[in-house]
Amino acid sequence: MADSRGVSLKLMSQFQKVVDVQSKIIYFLLSVIVSFGLTYYLYEPAMDQAQVYVLFLLFLAVGLWITEAIPPFAVGLLVFGFLIFSMNSYYSQIDPANVKDYYIEYINSWSSSVIWLMLGGFFMAEAMSKTKLDRLVFKLAVTRFGSSPKFILLGLMLTTALFSMIMSNTATSAMMIASVLPFINTLDKDSPFSKAILVGIATAASFGGMGTLIGSPPNAIAVEALNNHGIAIGFLEWMMVGFPLAIILTVIFWLMLTTKYIPRKKNMVIALEEDIVDKTAPSYKFQKIKKRIVVGVLFITLLLWLTEKAHGIPASVVSLLPIILLTMTGIINGEDVRKLPWDTLMLVAGGLALGLAIKETGLANHYVEKIEQFNLNFYMLVLFFGFLTVVMSNIMSNTATATILIPISIILTFNNPIVLPLVIGFSASTALFLPISTPPNAIAYSTGKLDQKDFRFAGVVFGVIGPLIITAAIILVFTYLYQVS
Repeated sequence: MADSRGVSLKLMSQFQKVVDVQSKIIYFLLSVIVSFGLTYYLYEPAMDQAQVYVLFLLFLAVGLWITEAIPPFAVGLLVFGFLIFSMNSYYSQIDPANVKDYYIEYINSWSSSVIWLMLGGFFMAEAMSKTKLDRLVFKLAVTRFGSSPKFILLGLMLTTALFSMIMSNTATSAMMIASVLPFINTLDKDSPFSKAILVGIATAASFGGMGTLIGSPPNAIAVEALNNHGIAIGFLEWMMVGFPLAIILTVIFWLMLTTKYIPRKKNMVIALEEDIVDKTAPSYKFQKIKKRIVVGVLFITLLLWLTEKAHGIPASVVSLLPIILLTMTGIINGEDVRKLPWDTLMLVAGGLALGLAIKETGLANHYVEKIEQFNLNFYMLVLFFGFLTVVMSNIMSNTATATILIPISIILTFNNPIVLPLVIGFSASTALFLPISTPPNAIAYSTGKLDQKDFRFAGVVFGVIGPLIITAAIILVFTYLYQVS
């Protein structure tokens, strides 16, 4: 009986794999067919072949990112391959002597400032995780907030938000949740406080990603798109908006959680997971030296990022510092480098190439001329894209969402291109409605102590007020204080 049940389960598993593969093939073919249809419908005689290629690629990439017929990073690679082959084919006929000049910029997207900036952040995050410096700082921070449940929750959420500014949201939430699980396991299965902690950490990780350029991929995508249009936003300029927004949204959600979940018990002690180490062992002293090196590199890197205007060294160049020093000192080795999220960089690079192609082929200008004929309300347009970003980011990668919407937003707001890309970049971090909306949500849900409905509270509230607060902050800082037009 047991054998037959095992065989049945194995067959069902194989059958499900076949169904999944068939579904992906169907979605892929549908994406291609719909892309051909939309391109044919929007085709105009005034458009050249390069613009037609890019228009088709835009629809195809959007379709594949939404359906996930192939992995998101694979779509980024597809963008590169398609652009290089199609542009080579077209320009080899009309300008064979300079054909390379037409597609070399797409290849150079792999070495854009955004890629180096994110890579530097990845190296620092990996070094902090490997030396367990992240857990040490976490424990020190939490113990400073006393024994009141609501202030313990505040400490956990603020620490998570701050770490998410220099580490990936996924790594931060995984580290934080792993550290508090021993305490959560001592509570009742349906304890309101355990739900508050898990949801609070997951949400704070997403909000914290707004704080810096390296906090979340959509941030870097927005800045690079603006840089390509002659609008330079540095690390400090981003933090002037991103850091307050991250803290404000985190505190607002903390207040909401204390009202909904915090128990009546006035004081409690969180038993944090302790690492058993032998302080007399040579390895312990060596580990201590490594931690000091990581702290030193982190301090110097952040200082140079924040003082970019004073010394003139671009943030992307400063990002080489942790990459070089952490590998030279052996803190990051070859195995660690292979574990870095290279797939995220592939996705971002592909998106940058697509945005560049929309601009360089003249497709953007083609539609700008048409849009100029309409009297679009700027503020309504900004809010619409803010809410659209939240909706799309709830059902697909927020990086893919930013990659799709930001190039379009620059076309639509040609008179004032700075606001909308930033609103999209920030709003992508407020999509919290589903367990699959963000990796932090998925990690919190995987503990088995949350239901899907537990995420709806934050998802609905910040899906509405998030874009409103973000839009107000960006318009205030970047249009009135800086007089950017």
